[in-house]
Amino acid sequence: MPNIYSNIINFNSNSAKKIIKILSKNGIIGLPTETVYGLAANAYSETAIKKVYSAKKRIKKNPLIIHYYDLNRAKKDVILDNKFYKLYKRFSPGPITYIVKKKKNSKIKSIASANLKTVGIRFPKNKIIREILKKIRFPLAMPSANKSSSISPVSAEDVSDEFKNRIKVVDGGYSKIGIESTVLNLVGSTCILRPGKITTGDVENVLGQKIKISYNSKIIKSPGMLKKHYSPNIPILLNQKKCPKKFAFITFGSKYPVTRNSFNLSKKSNLNEAAKKLYMYFRIIKNKGYKKIYVTQIPTRGIGKAINDRLNRAAK
Repeated sequence: MPNIYSNIINFNSNSAKKIIKILSKNGIIGLPTETVYGLAANAYSETAIKKVYSAKKRIKKNPLIIHYYDLNRAKKDVILDNKFYKLYKRFSPGPITYIVKKKKNSKIKSIASANLKTVGIRFPKNKIIREILKKIRFPLAMPSANKSSSISPVSAEDVSDEFKNRIKVVDGGYSKIGIESTVLNLVGSTCILRPGKITTGDVENVLGQKIKISYNSKIIKSPGMLKKHYSPNIPILLNQKKCPKKFAFITFGSKYPVTRNSFNLSKKSNLNEAAKKLYMYFRIIKNKGYKKIYVTQIPTRGIGKAINDRLNRAAK
């Protein structure tokens, strides 16, 4: 029986060399992070970045997040201030992206930042991608490894299924967090452009100022700001108490009975568990052939804001 996932790579010292070779020769590859799997390319290569946009069928005005190993490497491309340093010390490496100003002599290709004077930078925590970033001489432009507007991948198998085995992907197990990074704008008004694991309250505690979530912006400064996103391309009805048996029912908490069409994000009402399972359930439900998804109300505390953001965009 053929291996349907022959493009999945187990990570070790030998495969690391192959991965670095692919990236160094302007190739693209799926890599794990603690949030979701990303589609990685050399951020200093226009050829490589064009391959990412093409593979994802992504619009050019939607910028990519640039991933760095550490602060010293990022300083070569972007302008950083005291506000950033405070946040970096507390949250990085980790699931947060900072929107900062690009330097005029930055090597980041303009196409990666949608020709903006700003760019989103992140320092991922996942051990595999950190080892890759440490060994290469360029940062990685890396959006989620899925077709634009569809479900973000949380496993190597998801990436393979999304691109029909055409793109190699490194197996890092299931993503620990399961939804994309918080995006924090540090240029002009400080605000969150995309909610994630790190909340407004977390940022407020570090900066000592009120932080808002900005859901509406004329300029797309970061991924996750398009109205339709993270979608299984099935009609989704939110804040539902009941669901017909022929449709999928995504539930949360212990009060919902186990049925053939139900998918409980967390029987213990744990929002971190719910975030980790959301995209996994979207993909399972789609593969099972359900025509509609009903979703019960999800609390908006903590990471619940991010979950609701993803649900609202998926339901567009």
